[in-house]
Amino acid sequence: MEEDDNNNDDDFDPDMESEEDSALAAMMRDVQTAKNARDIAKLMDSTEMKSILRDIAHYKTESKSKESEVSGMVEDDPEYQLIVKANTITVAIDNEILVVHKFIRDHYEPKFPELETLVANPLDYARTVKRIANQEDITKVELHDILPSATVMVVVVTGTTTEGRPLTESEWQACEDACNLALDLEKAKQTIIEYVESRLTFIAPNLSAIIGTATAAKLMGQAGGLTALSKIPACNVQILGKDRVLNSALSSASQAKHVGFIYRSPFVMAMPVEVRKKAQKMIAAKLSLAARIDRMHSYPDGSWGRKVKEEIEKKIEKLLEPPPSKNIKALPAPLEAPKKRRGGRRARKEKELYAVSEMQKLKNRVEFGVEEQEIMGYGTTEGLGMLGQNHSGPGTGGRIRAAQQNNRNRGKISNRNAARLAQYGANANANGLATAGTASSIAFTPVQGIELVDPTAAAAKIKAANEKYFGSGGFLKVQGKK
Repeated sequence: MEEDDNNNDDDFDPDMESEEDSALAAMMRDVQTAKNARDIAKLMDSTEMKSILRDIAHYKTESKSKESEVSGMVEDDPEYQLIVKANTITVAIDNEILVVHKFIRDHYEPKFPELETLVANPLDYARTVKRIANQEDITKVELHDILPSATVMVVVVTGTTTEGRPLTESEWQACEDACNLALDLEKAKQTIIEYVESRLTFIAPNLSAIIGTATAAKLMGQAGGLTALSKIPACNVQILGKDRVLNSALSSASQAKHVGFIYRSPFVMAMPVEVRKKAQKMIAAKLSLAARIDRMHSYPDGSWGRKVKEEIEKKIEKLLEPPPSKNIKALPAPLEAPKKRRGGRRARKEKELYAVSEMQKLKNRVEFGVEEQEIMGYGTTEGLGMLGQNHSGPGTGGRIRAAQQNNRNRGKISNRNAARLAQYGANANANGLATAGTASSIAFTPVQGIELVDPTAAAAKIKAANEKYFGSGGFLKVQGKK
């Protein structure tokens, strides 16, 4: 038998307690017109309550072990039927305590209207009202055995400044009877719960081993018996005994939703708040299985329940473990050896290809105190740095030399083309026609504008002029007179 632990909180039956809620609401409406608390809370004087209390007293006096008698159908055992009735009537007792509490509040309000907001617990409220009674000086009333010290101080200070009036004899008699009725109902409830807890280890051993006899008795009483509890899914088991919001004046900010007897059990309340909801889901799933196991009388010694409880405790411990810490890795030791760099012919060619030329180096430099030359572009100005200044080296003297070819960076050509280029270069040098890279055949004249000229013709003209004037001349050495 397996049950998923991860049940949704909202997967419960909303109509599971609709009849009980409607009956409770009807009794709450009758409180406004009732003159006596016993007119609306009739359970304590009923024949059923008296019969159950009488049977419980009878079985308590018997000193027999139920472990040897629980066999076959558990519903056939008369004491089990008494346990089911007792569990069922505990729910009715809780409802009547709430009704009596409302009756006391409505009838004691003229005397101390602020008390209901200071003491929220119904039984503590009934004890406080019975202790204060109709006294005018609340400072003389001893309340420390009923309420905490902080609450006692607030009640005393508020009671001395309240605008309430003393109650009449009939009004106080109605309040006193209601307080006694509430305390009698609580006493009968405690008697029933103690008896059910003492017998539950034989009726439902695995259920009691997981959650405890007190909570197991409450669950069986709310469900209507062990058989009825075994038929309820785990998502509804976890909200058995959920709180009813009867006082709209109380804040619901601190009220947990979808919680019941399991959440308020000592086993769950001992855990941190952040894991209680998860623990409630796991326990509810296992309790649903335990109820079916006890229904079939399997594991009568409760060994399965103890085993499951140990598993739940281990899961809770796993949830509470802190996350694993990150290991801080130390930085590697620095290596003093030089890094390996790529070398070889290919690396050298790569460096030479992208090497900075001497002209670029001069352009990137600026001499202190000397204005650099600039060239104008399309809306931009670019400085020439030290190019064109009176310095030795390339780029000096005011002229830019022809671009120098670097044979290492030139692309490779075939031998045939290389011979052809060499021949053209030899012919050009033989004729004296070697020109700079910036030479052009286009000339600008003031008459014709752009004019195509022949550089070779201009060179021949200059040569002819030189021959005319300097071709037959020579140097003459003049001797001085002696």
